[in-house]
Amino acid sequence: MTAGASLAVWHALALRARRGDAAPVLVGARQALDAGALLAAAEQAAHTLRRAGVRCLALRADNGPAWVVIDLACLLAGVCLVPLPLFFAPQQTAYALQAAGCDALAAPDLAWPGCPLPGAATAAGGLAGLALWRLPAQPADMPAGTAKITFTSGSTGTPKGVCLSAGHPQRVARSLAQVLDLPGVRHLCLLPLATLLENVGGVYAPLLSQGEVLAPPLAEVGLAGSSGLDAVALAAAIDRHRPHSLILVPALLLALVAMQGRGWRPPRTLRFVAVGGARVAAALIDSARRGGLPVYEGYGLSECASVVSLNTPAADRPGSAGRPLPHLSVAVADGELVVTGGGFLGYLGAPDGWQPAGIRTGDLGHLDAGGYLHVHGRRDNLIVTAFGRNVSPEWVEAELLAGPLLQEAVVFGSGQAHCVALLGAPAAAHDDAIDGWVRHANARLPDYARIGAWRRLPAPLAATPGLVTGNGRPRRAAIAAHYATELAALYSTCEEYLTA
Repeated sequence: MTAGASLAVWHALALRARRGDAAPVLVGARQALDAGALLAAAEQAAHTLRRAGVRCLALRADNGPAWVVIDLACLLAGVCLVPLPLFFAPQQTAYALQAAGCDALAAPDLAWPGCPLPGAATAAGGLAGLALWRLPAQPADMPAGTAKITFTSGSTGTPKGVCLSAGHPQRVARSLAQVLDLPGVRHLCLLPLATLLENVGGVYAPLLSQGEVLAPPLAEVGLAGSSGLDAVALAAAIDRHRPHSLILVPALLLALVAMQGRGWRPPRTLRFVAVGGARVAAALIDSARRGGLPVYEGYGLSECASVVSLNTPAADRPGSAGRPLPHLSVAVADGELVVTGGGFLGYLGAPDGWQPAGIRTGDLGHLDAGGYLHVHGRRDNLIVTAFGRNVSPEWVEAELLAGPLLQEAVVFGSGQAHCVALLGAPAAAHDDAIDGWVRHANARLPDYARIGAWRRLPAPLAATPGLVTGNGRPRRAAIAAHYATELAALYSTCEEYLTA
């Protein structure tokens, strides 16, 4: 591994250590490390990996200092790292281990339900407080120079491995540090560190900004699994840690806006809150800001090492996903966003199958005259109504989720005269209140995109296996099949609902 871009975070830490900076740079539940201590821990872990002859290490652990230490150790030792989200189903975890050819695993233990690892054996010594297990594996077919493999959930449930070099994520982190300009930022990690967005934006970028990373266990911040959330614990963690910055997905933003409605006010220390992962309505951003959350929407994808564009305090246009980062350029081809300047190496199992000049994202969108990116939704999800109108369901869903009343919204309508929606809401929410909110959302939409009828979901989508991806996104085809009878009934009542 060469110096330079691929070890930018390491060099930033080394500079702080040489200055004798004793301020903590990484804080967990029971551990705080300054730059020198973090470097020493990572060097020791890198030595352990080299001594054990590890080629490709899977990391399955909760948020905390050990996760970051191992991440940095793999960079130093030239070991390919495969972060495994704790919310992956056992079959997804087993698939990722096999597909990546992982010959070792760092984890608290091997006793997670339903995922036996035949032939696994403990190696001599631990790894940053975690057990190091040797796995029988053959090298995988991956692009040369792969330093990190991030697995997406996959639309069919089978994870897809995106191969990144050591420099890709740190290039994004440098751009984030540049556009945010938050020296000494104190960042609280709320998303799993196995999520590339938190790994890059919540660890690398703050460390490059001479900042501090707070990485408590996920349970402390109210998260459980892929979609379990305790909003009270989430707000309490933010109050307790008093961070300068956060990264949210829309579900977390909705929860915090609901807490604002119950009287919660964020700490005045907050200076920047990024939200991404799905489209967010401008009305929800506005509501959050009025309650004291400095929220800014962004857009990204794993193939670009997470962030592509971002609104910032210095360049902000609510309703957009911000301007592209400095090292990237975005164009539009046949309505589809194409990104150049920061492409990945290829997909796992197909190392030579990706060599385009730019990444066709599969997302529909446009750039406005000010250079701000507007993302309309996935090309594959596009609804074409019976009148030939194109509707991105994510657009309508964002409007439905722009207030704290609804927790889930999935919109359908291909080949139909009107769109319909399946809606999830807390048990305390009355149907009349939901109906009033749907009509309010309809008033903000053009007639061809309005909800013609809706039905309340009997249970959260995640309660039925196969209806959501591992990171909580709806599997639309599976939902349509599961609720086929209900959707047919909704289509038959659209005209009556819209004229009522």
